[in-house]
Amino acid sequence: MNAWVVPGYTESRELGSGGSGRVVLAVHDATGVPVAVKYLGERLRTDPAFVRGFRAEARLLAALDTPHVVGLYEYVESPWGAAIVMELVDGVALRALLAREGATGPEAALVVLKGSLLGLAAAHRAGVVHRDYKPENVLVAADGSSTLVDFGIATDHGSRPGVAGTPAYMAPEQWNGEPASPAADVYAATATFFECLTGRKPFTGQNIAELALQHLDAPVPDTEAPEPLRPLIRRGLAKAPGQRPEHATAFVAELESVATAAYGPDWEERGRRRLAALAALLPLLFPSSGGEPATGTTALARTTLPRPAGRGRRLWPELVVPAGVTALILALLAAVAARAGDEGGGTTAESFATTSTLPTASESPTAAPTSTPSPEATPSVSEEATPSSTPTTTLPVPTTTPTPVATPTTPVPTTDPPTTPPTPPPTTAPTTPPVGVKAVSVTALRQTGPSTAEASFDVVTDGTGPVVLHLSWSTADGKGEAGVSDGSESLRRSGATRYTITVTHTFRGGGCYWGVRATTDPAPANGGSTRQILTRRGCPVS
Repeated sequence: MNAWVVPGYTESRELGSGGSGRVVLAVHDATGVPVAVKYLGERLRTDPAFVRGFRAEARLLAALDTPHVVGLYEYVESPWGAAIVMELVDGVALRALLAREGATGPEAALVVLKGSLLGLAAAHRAGVVHRDYKPENVLVAADGSSTLVDFGIATDHGSRPGVAGTPAYMAPEQWNGEPASPAADVYAATATFFECLTGRKPFTGQNIAELALQHLDAPVPDTEAPEPLRPLIRRGLAKAPGQRPEHATAFVAELESVATAAYGPDWEERGRRRLAALAALLPLLFPSSGGEPATGTTALARTTLPRPAGRGRRLWPELVVPAGVTALILALLAAVAARAGDEGGGTTAESFATTSTLPTASESPTAAPTSTPSPEATPSVSEEATPSSTPTTTLPVPTTTPTPVATPTTPVPTTDPPTTPPTPPPTTAPTTPPVGVKAVSVTALRQTGPSTAEASFDVVTDGTGPVVLHLSWSTADGKGEAGVSDGSESLRRSGATRYTITVTHTFRGGGCYWGVRATTDPAPANGGSTRQILTRRGCPVS
């Protein structure tokens, strides 16, 4: 069976994938507008908690109001999948620039920090904490502007969602599971700023425990930064949240004062030129290049922030939403979710919950949107089993629907029986010729938390037909032992001859060694690949 595709769009290639889904480059058929479509992963779409979190993320994207973030076009949900359609930013991840060039220079670093802090400020005004600011989640466009993306683990200010984030950028209070606050985002933004200035992270522990201790107790390494910028480093990386700027807006004000005093009134213009020059060194990573799919990561499977209607590079007029219509859309979403998640078997009606800000063909925009997920990511640590809490904001309401699917026009109670006969998913066989798998390999396996790990896989084929990657996870007490099964999963891909896939896994077993075996269907010529890592001290290593 073919993977579900959002009606009304034509996909061209995959931009990246990860444990929670994939992001593809597509075109809106009615207008020719290029977009990025994020699909919730196959193995998560039947889990009501993850579907609720995905829907909550869309609500959050719709609520943020700033020209410094990309736009939400449409959220679509059906019994066979869920997708967020967003503006396409033609840019590269800050991580890629740092990997190639190292330190960016002070003025460029200040521009990166300011641009993404302005995106954070919009979230903080809405009562939302990002919790995962890092170079992978900052995009640099060809003109040197920067944009913050990925609100996948965002949560409400003051909530206690558990320990989550990327270890190298987590504030001390995040390690302790304290309530989420904007001050933690300020800390992570400063850690990224430090990396732009010096070419390295402020703390570089060899394992999770060592890294946690450094963030909690080690002195702030401000002497490695240029002298005029050390006050910003000390303020932003202060151990106590109360000693940092209380939110991103306050930090921007401090940044502008320090930058102007140190580098003059034209610092921002020079910094943007420097960033544009760095981005120009990586032309193949831009979505517009039409190059190979980006390296798949978890971050690529998360959604970027919206560029709200009527602001920045928005492509069509702002929509005025009556309160009654907003309630209607929320009721429809709840009804569809209940039917998709609670009615098992053969009586579920085909129903779509759709919100849209795409124009009709007669309202075709004059410029293409620009956004892409980051091409690589740093592993995240998480102790939470469910997505972050749902923001109280609502989705935008369409004046037109770009998909050919009928959308209900009245609220549907979740207890009503289906009113239309069931429609099965498409069953058309692929038209591409059979594919052979030359090799599959586990290229990396690393521990990212007390019970979590991230693995990367490389699949090489001789054609673009569909291939299924089968993963078998295991735990063992000794090195090289087969151990005990810890679960399995399968991922389907098509449309390319090489796939780089990153998957996260939560281990339930208590063995000293974690391992994963990868095979494919069709069977790989090399027979498969296995990798194993030692996860705790005191275990046998020979």
